[in-house]
Amino acid sequence: MGGSRPQVNKPHKSRFSSKATRQQHKTSLKDRSKVTKNNVAKGARAARLQRNKMIREQKRAAVLQDKRASSGSKNPPRVIVLFGLSASVDLNPLAEDLLSLLAPGSSSSTVASSEYKLRATVLKAPYGDLQSCMEMAKVADLIAFVTSASYYIEGSTSLYIDSFGSECLSLLRSLGLPSTAVFIRDLPTDIKKRNDYKKMCISSITSEFPEDCKFYPADTKDELHKFMWLFKEQRLTVPHWRNQRPYLMSQKVDMVADNCTSGKCTLLLTGYLRARSLSVNQLVHVAGAGDFQLCRIEVLKDPVPLNPRMEQDAMDTHDVEVVQLLEPSEQEPLVVENDPDPLSGEQTWPTEADRAEADRNQREKHLRKRALAHGTSEYQEAWEIGDTDDEDSDVDNESDGMMLDSGYTNEVDDLNNPCLSDDDQASFELINSDHETDMDSVMMDGENLTNEQKMDEIQKIKNAHADDEEFPDEVDTPMDIPARKRFAKYRGLKSFRTSSWDPQESLPQDYARIFEFSNISRTQKHVLAKALELEQGNRDDCVASSSYLRLHVKEVPIGAASKLCELAKSMPITACGLLQHESKMSVLHFSIKMHDVSEEISDNVGTTQNSKKHDKKSHPLKGKEKLVFHVGFRQFVTRPIFSSDNFNSDKHKMERFLHAGRFSIASIYAPISFAPLPLIVLRNVEGISSFAASGSLKCIDPRRIILKKIILSGYPQRVSKLKATVRYMFHNPDDVRWFKPVDVWTKCGRRGRVKEPVGTHGAMKCIFNGVLQQHDTVCMSLYKRVYPKWPEHLFPLLDV
Repeated sequence: MGGSRPQVNKPHKSRFSSKATRQQHKTSLKDRSKVTKNNVAKGARAARLQRNKMIREQKRAAVLQDKRASSGSKNPPRVIVLFGLSASVDLNPLAEDLLSLLAPGSSSSTVASSEYKLRATVLKAPYGDLQSCMEMAKVADLIAFVTSASYYIEGSTSLYIDSFGSECLSLLRSLGLPSTAVFIRDLPTDIKKRNDYKKMCISSITSEFPEDCKFYPADTKDELHKFMWLFKEQRLTVPHWRNQRPYLMSQKVDMVADNCTSGKCTLLLTGYLRARSLSVNQLVHVAGAGDFQLCRIEVLKDPVPLNPRMEQDAMDTHDVEVVQLLEPSEQEPLVVENDPDPLSGEQTWPTEADRAEADRNQREKHLRKRALAHGTSEYQEAWEIGDTDDEDSDVDNESDGMMLDSGYTNEVDDLNNPCLSDDDQASFELINSDHETDMDSVMMDGENLTNEQKMDEIQKIKNAHADDEEFPDEVDTPMDIPARKRFAKYRGLKSFRTSSWDPQESLPQDYARIFEFSNISRTQKHVLAKALELEQGNRDDCVASSSYLRLHVKEVPIGAASKLCELAKSMPITACGLLQHESKMSVLHFSIKMHDVSEEISDNVGTTQNSKKHDKKSHPLKGKEKLVFHVGFRQFVTRPIFSSDNFNSDKHKMERFLHAGRFSIASIYAPISFAPLPLIVLRNVEGISSFAASGSLKCIDPRRIILKKIILSGYPQRVSKLKATVRYMFHNPDDVRWFKPVDVWTKCGRRGRVKEPVGTHGAMKCIFNGVLQQHDTVCMSLYKRVYPKWPEHLFPLLDV
C-alpha cells in the first residue's frame, strides 16, 4: 500500500520549549523548588488581573450609583440656567417653552414631569447684571447658553457673543463650569440654509466652550423635546468645590423679628438641601450677609414630588418634621476674632528651662574655635576680627538693619521730652503716615465727587501705574524732612534671598485678633475627615441631602435681612454650611491674575449702552483698593495687598499694582477657608460691578513675609576709578552716617559701600567693585514689612 514512499514522522516540539523545561526531568527533589518560580509568577499575574478587575467593577458600580442618585425621585430638582450671549437674545419664550414642555399649565419655575421622570428648576440670567449671573452659575447643574443666528439672516451689527457675554464667559470659566449646552435660536425654516447657518454659528463660537459641550437648535418644541430626553440621561458634572460643603438655594426668603435682641431678626430660608448632610449644630454662611448660627431646622413636605402618591403616604403621619437643637452645648460657637491678652508680651522671670538653654548656648559658643596665631591668649581671641562667610555677612547686615530700628525706638522715646521742638514733632508725625510711599491711600469716595474729579482720580492712578512700570520702587528723598526720620521703618538687606527676617518681629496689633495653625495641612485633613464622618453617620441632629427644609438663621441684622428679601426677587440667595474653624479670621493668600479684557472677542461691538458700561479701558488695580472677593459661596469686602511669589526665598516683594499678564499673590484678612476654592474679584466703578481678576486660594499663612521695597537714587558728581562722590541721594551728612551700613549698587551692575559724608549738603564718598561710569545711577535698596488692611465691613450687605 505504501509503495516506495518513505515514512515521515511528526517533528518533536521540544524546539519550542525553553531550556529549563527540557532539563526539568533531570532536576533533583532538593532543587525542584527553584523550578516553581515560573508558576509563582503566573500566580502573581493572575492576582494582578483579578485586582484590576475588582477596581473596574467598583468604578462601574460608583458611576451607576451616581447616575441613579442624580435621576432618582429623591434627588433635588436639576437647576437649568438660561444665559443669553448677547442683548438680542430673548430668554422669556424659551423658558416658557421648557416649562410648558415639562409641566403644561404650571406657573412655577420648579416643576416635575412624570413623562420625563425629571424635576427641574429653570432660571433666567438677567442680562447686564454680573452679580446675579454669577450667583446663578454657582448653583447651576446645567448652564444653557443661548445665541441667536440672526446676524447672518438679517445682516445686523450684533455678534453671537457681545462684550457682556464675553466677560461672563471668562468669569464662569474661572469659577468652574458645570455641564454646559448651547441653544441656537432664530434659524431659518429652509433646511439647506438652516444647516449652513447652524454650521457657521457652531464654528464661530465652539472655541469658547468646553470640548464636551453640545449644540442644539431650539426653535420648536420638537427640538426641545429631543434635548430633554438627552438631558434626562445625561450624567451631570459640577465643580469639585461645590461637593465639599452642604448648600441650599433658597426658593423663599422671609424674616421674623427677634424680640430678645434689638436690631436683629431671624432669617427664614426655604429650599432643597444639596451636596451633603447639614447639622443643626453647624455654622452657615448666608451669601453677602455673613456667618451665623442656626436655631432650628424644619424638614417640610416636598412641594413638587415626582411621585405624589408615594410622597403622600410617607408624609401622612408628620406633615412637618422639626429637627430641634437638643443640646446647645454641642453647637459650634461663632468665633470670629481672637481675644488678645494685653499682658502676653510682658517680661517674666526666667525659668529653669530658659537657664538650661542659655548654658547650653554658652557651651556651644566656647566649642567653636578659629584658627589663630600661635600664642594667642583668650583675651586676644575675644578681640580677634576674622574673615566672615556669606552667612555671617547676612547676620551682620541684619544687625545693621536693626540699628535703624533701635535708633527709631530711641527717637520715639525722645518724643516724651518736653524740650523737643515743634519742627521735630511735626517731622515725627510723618513717620507713621508714610504719605509718599505707603499704600494706605485709596481712591476717594465716589459718591461725593463730580465726574471731572472722578476722571482726575482715575488718570492719577493710571499715571502712577505707568511710573511704577517704568521706574519700579524708586522714590525721591524729601528735602524738608531728614531721611533717617522719613524712612525710619526701613532697613537694608545684604541679600534679599538669603538674609534672615524674623516673622514674629514687630507684628501689628491686628495680628492679636487672628488665628494661626501650627500645621494647616494636618488640620485640614482632620476637618475633612470629620465632615465625612458626619456625612456617613446617621445622627439625630443632621438632615440628609435632597431634603426640602426651612433654615432658621438667628441674629441676622435687620438691614441685611431686608436687603436679602429684596435680592431674592432677582437672584437666588445661597446658604452653605461651614466646616470647622471656617468662621475664624486669619491671613489668606490667593493666587490671582488680572482679567485681560484686551483678549475679548468684542472688538466690533456697536456703541450701545451696555458696551459703555463694560468699557475695555479700565484703570489698573491698586494695592489696598476696595474690592469684593467671591471665594466659593462666600463673599468678602477686602483691601488686599499684592506681592510676588518667590519659590527660592521666604521673603516676597510687594507690588504696588496688580500687573496684567502674570500671576501675583493677594493677601487679605478674611475668615478661614479650606482649599480648593476659586476666586472671583469684582470691582465697583460708578455703581456698576465689573470683573477685575480671578484666581484660587493658595494657602493660609500669617507668617508669610511681604516686604515693601524702595530705592533711593543718587548721581555721580566726581569719579576716580573705583571711588566716586555721589550727590542728591541725601541732603544732610547725618542721613549719610545713618544709612552708611547699607550697601549701594548701580544700574550698570556695580556694587559698593558708603565710605563717609562729604560737605554739608548730603554728598557722600562711595567705593565700588569696578570702574564707575559718569552717566550711571547709584541706588540704595531699603525694605520694610507690610501687612494687609483690616476690613471695616467684612461682608457686602453690612457695608451697604
